[in-house]
Amino acid sequence: MSMLLWMIPIALMMGFLGLVGFMWSLKSGQYDDLDGAAQRILMDDDAPLGEAKPQADE
Repeated sequence: MSMLLWMIPIALMMGFLGLVGFMWSLKSGQYDDLDGAAQRILMDDDAPLGEAKPQADE
């Protein structure tokens, strides 16, 4: 029984911290562009395999 006196406040505090973190992420715009990240993964920025890359002269 005495363990519940510790675990319940700790669980409530962790839930409150999670809620605060979620509210902060909403206000800072973390969820504004959900489709952008999904489209960026499909963009091909690499050169084709047969094409030579320019080399820097040293």
